[in-house]
Amino acid sequence: METNMQPVTLPGRGGSGLSIGRERWMPWARRAVFFGGLLLAWELVARAGIWPEYLFPAPSRVFAALANGIGKGLYLTAAWVSLQRIAIGYGISLAAGVVLGLLIGRVRALNETLGSLVLGLQALPSVCWLPLAILWMGLSERAIIFVVVMGALFSITLGVEAGVKNTPPQYVKAARVLGARGVALYSEVILPAALPAVLSGLKQGWTFAWRSLMAGELLFYTLSLGNLLQTGRDLNDAAQVMAVMVMIIIVGVTIDQAVFAPLERRVRARWGLNG
Repeated sequence: METNMQPVTLPGRGGSGLSIGRERWMPWARRAVFFGGLLLAWELVARAGIWPEYLFPAPSRVFAALANGIGKGLYLTAAWVSLQRIAIGYGISLAAGVVLGLLIGRVRALNETLGSLVLGLQALPSVCWLPLAILWMGLSERAIIFVVVMGALFSITLGVEAGVKNTPPQYVKAARVLGARGVALYSEVILPAALPAVLSGLKQGWTFAWRSLMAGELLFYTLSLGNLLQTGRDLNDAAQVMAVMVMIIIVGVTIDQAVFAPLERRVRARWGLNG
C-alpha cells in the first residue's frame, strides 16, 4: 500500500540563505531609513530659520562640535571621569541593593517595614536628593556619588525583592531537602531562579544612576559630561550642548549593549525564552 507523503515545512524553520540574510539586514535598513529621515527633517527645520542658529543648530554643526570635542580629547576625558564616578556609585548600590532585596524578599518583618520605606523612596525622583547631598557634603565628589547611589539603590532592591518573592516555593523546598542552607540556598537556588527579575532591576538601576550622575555633574565644576552641558549653556552654544547630549547617549547605549544585552541574551537562552 502506497502513501503519498509530502515534506512539511514548519513556519520559521529552515528557509533559503537569501531570506535569512534579508531577516538580518532588514532591521538595520529600517533604522537607517528612520534616522536618516529624522536627520533630514532636523536639517530642513534648522535651515528654515524659525529659531536663531545658536538656539537650534543644524545637525551638521552639532556633529562638527562632537568631532571637534572628541578630536581634542575633551569629551573622552570627560566621559572617563563620569564613568569612574558611576562605577563607584553603582557598585555601592549593587552591593547594598542585592543584600536589601534578599532580606526584604525573605524576611516578613522587614518586608512589612523596610520594604514599604524602600517602595516609598523609589517614587522620589533621584534629583531630589541633590539639595540634601549638597547641604550634607557640599559641592564634592561624595555628594555626586551619594546622588548616584540613591538613584540606583531602590530600583535594584525592588528588582531583587520581586525576583525572590516570585521564586517557586518548590525550588526552595527541594533545595532544603537536599541540604542547602544559609548562603548556599541563596547563591545556588534563590538568586539563579530570580535572575530575570534581578537583571531587570539592575538595568533599571543603571539607567537611574546614569541620569542622576548627569544631574549632579551639572552643578559640580570639574571636567565631566554633565559639566560640559552646563558650560555649553553658559556660552549660549546649543551645538555643544547637543553634542554632549549625543555623547551621553553614545556612552549609555554602549554600556547597555556591552554589559546588559549579553546578560539578557544568556538569561533568555537559559530560560528558553529565545522564541
